[in-house]
Amino acid sequence: MPDWDLLITDARLATMATSGRFAAVPYGAIDRGAVALSGGRIAWLGPEAELPGASATRTHSAEGRWITPALIDCHTHLVFGGSRAEEFEERLMGVSYEEISRRGGGIMSSVRATRAASEEALVDAARHRLDAFISDGCATVEIKSGYGLDLDAELRMLRAATRLGQEAGITVRRTLLAAHALPPEFEGRRDAYVDFIVDTVLPAAYEEGLVDMVDAYLERIAFSADDVERIFGRARGLGLPVRLHADQLTAGGGAEVAARLGALSADHLEYTSEAGAAAMAAAGTVAVLLPGAYLMLGETQSPPVAALRAAGVPMAVATDCNPGTSPMASLRSAMSLASALFGLTPEECLRGATVHAARALGLSDRGELAVGLRGDLAFWDVDHVRDLTYWMGTRDLAALWVGGKRLK
Repeated sequence: MPDWDLLITDARLATMATSGRFAAVPYGAIDRGAVALSGGRIAWLGPEAELPGASATRTHSAEGRWITPALIDCHTHLVFGGSRAEEFEERLMGVSYEEISRRGGGIMSSVRATRAASEEALVDAARHRLDAFISDGCATVEIKSGYGLDLDAELRMLRAATRLGQEAGITVRRTLLAAHALPPEFEGRRDAYVDFIVDTVLPAAYEEGLVDMVDAYLERIAFSADDVERIFGRARGLGLPVRLHADQLTAGGGAEVAARLGALSADHLEYTSEAGAAAMAAAGTVAVLLPGAYLMLGETQSPPVAALRAAGVPMAVATDCNPGTSPMASLRSAMSLASALFGLTPEECLRGATVHAARALGLSDRGELAVGLRGDLAFWDVDHVRDLTYWMGTRDLAALWVGGKRLK
């Protein structure tokens, strides 16, 4: 009986290794490598010259292509109703966001459209966006709720996210973000809305098996540290990991709150302090950088990348795909922007879209090419993997394998 299901040869491997013999090499690269798969996982990898005397049911030549771990987008708002392209155009013509919001636009425009949309409509609208991520080399995508803000619509969004992953054949991690904004029916009653999340929405999503983690938006215009602590306490009681939108618009100590509450990640971080970076490092909290929102909002305060580096905080990169502030459905474009706007190196960007993104989602079975991890592989027609960050708009994916099977 063959030892392996599949042996891939003539490959240049960017293992993104964090330990072992290849970790000291940029990108964990193996110039002429081979990788063997069995049962959907990596059974062996290394220089082709070191192949053991083993047999495989099938062999496949990569024809000299680069192979990386399949990409992972760890922060998206991919499911929503309606469109806000008209508001985008209005803002460019000088209409303020405040004026748009006063007449019922902004996030509440998405809330109304999402509440009115059926599950089928939400899936249909999001499908082409998810297809774009897959064409970019993604085999794992996180999708948040947060445009429903009532029980029925929040659950409908999570059901749509579940269906999208099942239909596409990739991993979708579902995040409950009911603490995204205060819905109009709770105007002036924020404590009551937090009670509603804690006592009704979160338990219902959990009981239906629709939620993998819980997020909240900590900001002056959204929710307080006390609100977040209540919601995260309920989530942890159900065994659900937590993440936090933190320090995006103001210096509110969000990074420290995320670290103190054991969050997997703190996301945005434009106003995070050196103390916040140190707290994240001590807690093992991943920094998720979202250059799409930074660009589209015209921000000038960038995340403290130097402080995060100095503290040893792992930095993930994601699209923040959403209808209002980051209409981006390309993780590779987010990588390019993270390099151009925030100064990340191409290697940091690729690590941010693989190994560190996996960690931000609490997934230890992917993000690197290593024995025992999932056979999620992206094959690229590029001269070097730095080109994945350098080029914008090119379609360089040659093949995508998910769980040891070719998807694309």
